[in-house]
Amino acid sequence: MASLNVGNLGEYLREQRRTAQLSLRQLADAAGVSNPYLSQIERGLRKPSAEVLQQVAKALRISAETLYVRAGILDEKEREELETRAVILADPSINERQKQVLLQIYDSFRKENAAEAAAAEPDSDAEPPSHDDPRTST
Repeated sequence: MASLNVGNLGEYLREQRRTAQLSLRQLADAAGVSNPYLSQIERGLRKPSAEVLQQVAKALRISAETLYVRAGILDEKEREELETRAVILADPSINERQKQVLLQIYDSFRKENAAEAAAAEPDSDAEPPSHDDPRTST
């Protein structure tokens, strides 16, 4: 899990709120949190829960996962995986069976790639070959 970076989260929230042309009070009302609490989050004085971040994200019409990454609740790889899954599950042009099959294929590719990456990493426990080893001499 990533480390908590509340100041960065607050700056990001303020930037998103201003981009959405919302006052602090408007966003607080839309997210269902108090104006002082939201102000403290923006100033990096409070650590919001995942639930509060989800409410704020919904009010700003941005990805909750992005806020989770900014808050250190979720790391970037986890966010990407969740967003991929969400896109597949939200697609109205495919049925539920097709969605489940796509998710199974996606999981199998991720596992295969992780296994290949692990196999490609040098074994840190193995000793380097000795210069006296005839297998390494030219």
